[in-house]
Amino acid sequence: MYAPRLEVHTRMLTENARRLSAFCASRRTELVFVTKGFCAQTDVIRAVRAGGIDRFADSRMENIMAAKRAVPDLWYLLIRVPAAEEAEEVVRWADASVQSQIETIRVISDEALRQGRVHPILLMLDVGDLREGVFGEEQLREIAPQIKACPGVELVGLGTNVGCYGSVLPSVENMGALVRARDLLNGEWGFQIRTLSAGGTCCLKLLEDGTMPEGVNQLRVGEAVMCGEDTTGHRFLEGCHPDAFQIAAQVVELRRKPSVPIGELGRDGSGERPVYPDRGVRLRAVCALGKQDVDWGALTPLLPGAVVIGASSDHLLVDVEDCGVRPGDWLRFRCGYMAILHAATSPYVKFSVIP
Repeated sequence: MYAPRLEVHTRMLTENARRLSAFCASRRTELVFVTKGFCAQTDVIRAVRAGGIDRFADSRMENIMAAKRAVPDLWYLLIRVPAAEEAEEVVRWADASVQSQIETIRVISDEALRQGRVHPILLMLDVGDLREGVFGEEQLREIAPQIKACPGVELVGLGTNVGCYGSVLPSVENMGALVRARDLLNGEWGFQIRTLSAGGTCCLKLLEDGTMPEGVNQLRVGEAVMCGEDTTGHRFLEGCHPDAFQIAAQVVELRRKPSVPIGELGRDGSGERPVYPDRGVRLRAVCALGKQDVDWGALTPLLPGAVVIGASSDHLLVDVEDCGVRPGDWLRFRCGYMAILHAATSPYVKFSVIP
């Protein structure tokens, strides 16, 4: 069987986790590792625990439940705002959850009381990326007394996220909104908010520069540990392994062909109009890996001289002129975050652990 493989190199992950957890600890910041990118595979979780990370987060209850069944002592934060219909599972399995909608918070509160618990929550603030969260002081003042009236939840923290939707970079100003909101809620409504949580990997830059506002004491990251990369900030992280996750795909055809398709051009299978640079006749490898399996734009060949030139739903096309490739060879690629995310959720990609 020639299914492509998503290979995780656990030694590299452990070293990435050790470096980043030590760095965050030196800045008095708790590192929470986001596991959604690899579907919370327990081999990966064990590898980063060996590197000193003991707090985890995921956006899917299915991942949290599977991980905690396999490793019962895990601490998990649910980081996607849940639907009211998920209340029973959220309270039973998540050690805390992010929230932004009062109707759902009321349902979570009622369910927690039914289970004989008080469920910790982090209220999400939208500081400009325009994804989830309470937007502005007026909305904050509106929701605060309503949360106070929910005895089954405890507001233990505030959280925000930048970079993932609106491409907004973290700044002293937008991260400072967490501090200002904490002071308002603690001062006027008597909350005892202890955690100010920033996400995602791009927020590391403020810690590195020493400009993260005092009081922001938790950082939720996935890409930094997995890839040693900050895509939003367009940089690799010094001292981290960028190739802990790799994809291996087999060459199923090897032929010399022109670089530019022949005939009248329309749109491709994705409805887009790609540009085809004319590099002449080149040796082209067709690999058994496609858009159904991976975000091909987030792949970097590990074979010197090889260049990814495109993909269809089932095939990856790689220029291998003068690379010494033969039919049946396996080509390996460093995975960016979105490549890992897509490959980990594809039933056609085999997950493989490399010690």
